[in-house]
Amino acid sequence: QVQLVESGGGLVQAGGSLRLSCAASGRTFRSSVMGWFRQAPGKEREFVARISWSGGSTYYADSVKGRFTISRDNAKNTLYLQMNSLKPEDTAVYYCAMAPRGTYDYWGQGTQVTVSS
Repeated sequence: QVQLVESGGGLVQAGGSLRLSCAASGRTFRSSVMGWFRQAPGKEREFVARISWSGGSTYYADSVKGRFTISRDNAKNTLYLQMNSLKPEDTAVYYCAMAPRGTYDYWGQGTQVTVSS
């Protein structure tokens, strides 16, 4: 059974930084593509970033490119999202997700990020 638990969200002023973590249970983490998504109030969930199983390949949404960095520690079964230069429009619930077979089959419960102007 795969479980994903996000942490690290909170309230931050515009221009500030936060680091989100996603702790995964099970052995599938090390062989899975992992991603971060977010959902703002009244909007659909949107892709933020993804990382290959090895960490050697990353991809970002244009809206966060150059400000956010996705990374992983396979020894700790943990995924990270370093968020810098935060903007009010980054306010959302952030979710991590696991894609062991090409689709995001497992999701965390989400962590709230609020950026004040």
